[in-house]
Amino acid sequence: MKALTTTALATLATLGLAGVASAEIKIGATLSETGPAAFLGDPEAKTLKMLVEKANAAGGINGEQIELVLYDDGGDPNKARTFATRLVEDDEVAAIIGGTTTGTTMSIIPVAEDAEIPFISLAGAVEIIDPVKAWVFKTPHTDRMACEKIFGDMKARGITKIGMISGTDGFGASMRKQCLDVVGTYGIEVLADESYGPSDADMTPQLTNIKNTTGVEAVLNAGFGQGPSIVTRNFQQLAVGLPLYQSHGVASKSFIDLAGAGAAEGVRLPGAALLVADLLPADDPQKPVVEAYTKAFTETYNEPVSTFGGHAYDAFQILTEAIERAGSVEPEAIRDAIEATSGLVGTGGVVTMSPEDHLGLDLSAFRMLEIKDGNWTLVQ
Repeated sequence: MKALTTTALATLATLGLAGVASAEIKIGATLSETGPAAFLGDPEAKTLKMLVEKANAAGGINGEQIELVLYDDGGDPNKARTFATRLVEDDEVAAIIGGTTTGTTMSIIPVAEDAEIPFISLAGAVEIIDPVKAWVFKTPHTDRMACEKIFGDMKARGITKIGMISGTDGFGASMRKQCLDVVGTYGIEVLADESYGPSDADMTPQLTNIKNTTGVEAVLNAGFGQGPSIVTRNFQQLAVGLPLYQSHGVASKSFIDLAGAGAAEGVRLPGAALLVADLLPADDPQKPVVEAYTKAFTETYNEPVSTFGGHAYDAFQILTEAIERAGSVEPEAIRDAIEATSGLVGTGGVVTMSPEDHLGLDLSAFRMLEIKDGNWTLVQ
């Protein structure tokens, strides 16, 4: 197997436009380019378009050109299901990348499983790959891993009693469940447990309840989308004065911008190496990969990278590398090759999958980050 560091750098170094050629390998995608999850789906879509163009300019996969068939589901699970069905039945794609959110992912899974076609999700909930489903994989760290990383950091800081506030969307509800399931193993007690809806514009009442709960030493927000930014602003406005942790679902510069650098100051969250590429030591195996992707994306779009685009990058590399090794676009051959992925260095970590593990990352793939002076820093 070719090391991804070599493959990725060679792919991303090709800056010329791809020549027009008949596509022989179809890769499908349904992403939330617009709608409430656009801050996730937009960089995912841009990443896939960029990588397909660059891969084709470099000769495609095993000499065959790639066609990306991409639909925008707007974050609507029903549309995602419809588009997944279209990708399978009408477009006859070899595999599907997508499911920007947990909700859209869960609607795509039955389509992929029924059609027996590989599907690589870009969403966070652990239930996507636990229990293992024959045709379903994912690239982001799970919400359960995020809970474990956060609670490990809290324990190291001597925090034993916390308040939680969670979104009621698919991701927020799943992460809340996972956090409550593992919190006790870290000797931490949840004294307050609040929630908010996807369209709520003010979380002051919930945060006031947490602030007024005797004994709370830190606050954890399990959520993504606009909610965490509002929570962060309200948290500062109420002068709660406690450590605030967010999920990996907000690991992009847009979160800092929406919350306001002043309000986000000191917030901690688990994130990928991609966000701190310049801070990684020279011998970190992810450094050349995240630097190459960062350079290519920023030069192509004049925008900062986010971990969400990184999820799409990893999915594309996992899929294309599997097709290359399989020497086939038959679904079962691709699926088996994905399961055999070993030591593939991506933006999210070093991926080693198996028939029993369709994520391929362990807790060491997460970095604990803290926002300082409006930017990401590594917690030592």
